[in-house]
Amino acid sequence: MKDTFRHQGMRKKLAEIVEQKGVSDKRVLNAIKKIPRHLFMESSFEEHAYQDKAFPIGASQTISQPFTVAFQSELLKVKKGDKVLEIGTGSGYQTAVLLELGAQVYTIERQKELFKKTNLFLPKLGYKPKQMIFGDGYKGLVAQAPFDSIIVTAGAPFVPKPLMAQLKVGGRLVIPVGEDVQVMTLYTRKSPKEFEMFEYGEFRFVPMLEDKN
Repeated sequence: MKDTFRHQGMRKKLAEIVEQKGVSDKRVLNAIKKIPRHLFMESSFEEHAYQDKAFPIGASQTISQPFTVAFQSELLKVKKGDKVLEIGTGSGYQTAVLLELGAQVYTIERQKELFKKTNLFLPKLGYKPKQMIFGDGYKGLVAQAPFDSIIVTAGAPFVPKPLMAQLKVGGRLVIPVGEDVQVMTLYTRKSPKEFEMFEYGEFRFVPMLEDKN
């Protein structure tokens, strides 16, 4: 597991591309510069690691496009110590970004193969979520609720009610909503019963599946 000066230079360029596309949060950009994305992919695909695009990682899943990861992370407005729930651990790359931002991360993955792989892999890089759970993300994580932020990294045909319920007042839920193409949507909880919604354009994600492991 090597991380060379060449990799670091490629990451710096990648962070510049992400910034040019509109991400301005310096902490998020620094996380992109720091995290060795090539280690989250098969070594034979290393040259794809620092291009701004999604890439297959097995189990019909992808490692998200770096811009998408950065964009969602910026929308969350993570503060150090925030309790964040991530739905869709995948390769663990987004998890690593959240940990770099100082979040306490609880992350759920529904694909057994990916869950096992990432559960072993992340700690090797020094990234330790509070909890990694194999399960159905639609249900959230009642035992640890409420959360400061919730991030969904798969396309959801609708917004799962349990996730809304598990958000703190003042908390933020970032979720791509839609069937074929998703609209990046931010919900902020204004009061126990009131939410405010903002939409941020179209993205493409693999679908979020319910009760299918």
